[in-house]
Amino acid sequence: MMKPIRVLHCPDIVGGNPANLARAERKLGLQSWAVTFRQTVFSYPIDEVLLKPSDGVWAYFPNMLKLLWQALRNYDVIHYNFGQTIIPYITLRKETGGLFIWLLAKVFFPFFRMIDLPILHSAGKGILVTFQGDDARQGDYCLRNFRISTAHFIEPDYYTAKSDAAKRKLITKFDHYADFIYYLNPDLGYILPERAKFIPYAHVDMNEWKVVPIPNNPRPLVIHAPSHRGIKGTDIILQAVAQLKKEGVDFDFQLVEGLANKDAREVYERADLLIDQLYAGWYGGLSVELMALGKPVMCYIREGDLKFIPEEMRMELPIIMITPDALQSILFAWLTEKKQDLPSLGIQSRSFVEKWHDPLKIASRLREDYQHSLESKQ
Repeated sequence: MMKPIRVLHCPDIVGGNPANLARAERKLGLQSWAVTFRQTVFSYPIDEVLLKPSDGVWAYFPNMLKLLWQALRNYDVIHYNFGQTIIPYITLRKETGGLFIWLLAKVFFPFFRMIDLPILHSAGKGILVTFQGDDARQGDYCLRNFRISTAHFIEPDYYTAKSDAAKRKLITKFDHYADFIYYLNPDLGYILPERAKFIPYAHVDMNEWKVVPIPNNPRPLVIHAPSHRGIKGTDIILQAVAQLKKEGVDFDFQLVEGLANKDAREVYERADLLIDQLYAGWYGGLSVELMALGKPVMCYIREGDLKFIPEEMRMELPIIMITPDALQSILFAWLTEKKQDLPSLGIQSRSFVEKWHDPLKIASRLREDYQHSLESKQ
């Protein structure tokens, strides 16, 4: 009898995606484990957090080596997430840990950057990576090729020529060593290698996120929960909400910020409608959570990017499509003459999530790739 494949998901916890994938893989018989260096403000559950909140920057170095040693000794497959490798995990600035640490990093880090990739490759480990968004997205490409994108609206130093070039080098390095490359946002299909595969978000356990039906509420609750106001288009959303209230449209609005996932969920369950994001061109992990609860979602969907997702998924997409310019008029319609359609759209949204975002289905697909990856090493 073959031993189960041992999979390490690391080194980040963005959106809770790697942790829930590991859970789903364990249900399929894999020995999967998800590790992060630090917990985030959203407190997504994960198998292991290496650093305590009180640990300073020096604590990263021994834990990088510890995680690399564990990867070599205890696992067959390394599934990197958010386009990150184990070494180095962080980019130090002068104000981080003092001038001495910064100078030390400037001198030594270039020699060790992403060194875990060739080490693990030489050891015969399966190597996979999932890009999730701004870990690969490049401002210069967005400005040249898209009419609407985060790069058009975000602060000038969010994407820089230096960061864009660094991302291209990182992608090239992964293309050399990774057996499989995945992405969660369709627009990344333009800038990742042609062999990269789109996979949907897998961070919502269908058994834990039950439908909370939308009542025929005469005063709907609209919510918006930005992780970054500039990226999500929060200012435009707040302006549209204020204008509709001024015009006498009867609805409630709640901005959800800085809450742990558990606390935020209590608000999500009371919502009638989510406005997600206006610029990225795809819906975020938050939208999957709301759709799993049976709530409709508004989001900007860049239609040209849909060629990177399955045709059937494209045809079944239940998102209410908006643009920054049309947000106010579309929101007005759904809070007035279309208000009675919100519950049925919520049911449709739940069915969509069950079909396309079920972690067990996605983990089953990944299990095949893990097997192929290891077979290629033999």
